[in-house]
Amino acid sequence: MARKRYSDEDVLRLLREIELSLAEGLDVVSACRKAGVSDATYYNWRKS
Repeated sequence: MARKRYSDEDVLRLLREIELSLAEGLDVVSACRKAGVSDATYYNWRKS
């Protein structure tokens, strides 16, 4: 399966969506799964 590349705008939108899910009480793994990215990807995006 080909890797999916996200634009900067997509990354920011997904990070915001995950943060909102976390604020609702979901854990990181569930919030990332809901957004369609892995938790490792989430942490890499947060690091950069």
